[in-house]
Amino acid sequence: MNGFLKKLVFLCVTLAFSAAGLYSAQAQEKEVTVGYQLIYNPWKVAIADKAFEKATGYKINWKQFDSGAKVINAMASGDVQIAIAGSSPIAAGVSRGLPLEVFWILEDIAAAEALVVRDGSGIAAPQDLAGKKIGVPFVSTTHFHMLFALEQFGIAPDDVTLLNMQPNSIAAAWERGDIDAAFVWNPALGRIKDSGKVLLTSGLLSSWGKATFDGLVVQKDWAAENNDFMVSFVKTLAEADEAYRSNPGAWTAESEMVKKIVDLIGGNAEDVPEVLALYGFPTLQEQASSRWLGGGADGGAAKALRFTSEFLKEQGSIDTTLDDYGSVVNPKWVDEALAQSK
Repeated sequence: MNGFLKKLVFLCVTLAFSAAGLYSAQAQEKEVTVGYQLIYNPWKVAIADKAFEKATGYKINWKQFDSGAKVINAMASGDVQIAIAGSSPIAAGVSRGLPLEVFWILEDIAAAEALVVRDGSGIAAPQDLAGKKIGVPFVSTTHFHMLFALEQFGIAPDDVTLLNMQPNSIAAAWERGDIDAAFVWNPALGRIKDSGKVLLTSGLLSSWGKATFDGLVVQKDWAAENNDFMVSFVKTLAEADEAYRSNPGAWTAESEMVKKIVDLIGGNAEDVPEVLALYGFPTLQEQASSRWLGGGADGGAAKALRFTSEFLKEQGSIDTTLDDYGSVVNPKWVDEALAQSK
């Protein structure tokens, strides 16, 4: 091989390695970790179908969490870029200064959290709660709504006995007859309904001005650097929710959709349709409206975070609150997805 050919081969090999390195770096950039929790919802089907990967072209590392608090801690450490959390842990996180933004309302909690009164407790109306024992997980969305409910009906917190109990403990205490009422979520909610009646739901209390929700949050800097991903991710979320909203009756225990949800997070297929029916899944238009992400500081999500943060501060869980919670709610990608759908 003459000198010219040797130089040409060397140059080609060098360019090949450089291209490979550049491709590798680009592939590394197109990777994201997304956290999810063990909640029945339509986007689990899209996760199982790898619809998000197909829509975005990114490698997505799905990571399971069992609480919103753990989700927020993982995002604070930088291990997770996108995740689901309830409005209470989100409020706590952003109030502490974490650079997170709410970009999607995964669920309007609606009737999925409820105040149930035990049969034989003598509680027929909210005013009858006075003097009763009520189980509720403290510093949770149900605790927040429990205190709000008491306020609405002129009942001082000292006029009832609020017991700090986790859901499994609530179900056990209920069966022993140790408590008269409980404000909780599934599966404990389903168990206590068998021998009680729903007095109030989070959906009703939300309509009175203080909403709770499960939302998707993203690291602010990461989202700004991955705008196209965010729009495609949001569009896929919207499609997953619409698949349920357009025909909820098709989501039976025997359906492929429900089987995929159970295969991913466990549980009983028979429970899924009933649980899904308790939630509200906002449309793109509803997401963008002032009911949820729109409206700045006066939008529904921003006000929910403000009210919840004030509650958390009163409970001693956080030291300070933000002046404007509209700054941590970003409808940008919903707006772009909505514009592209027209």
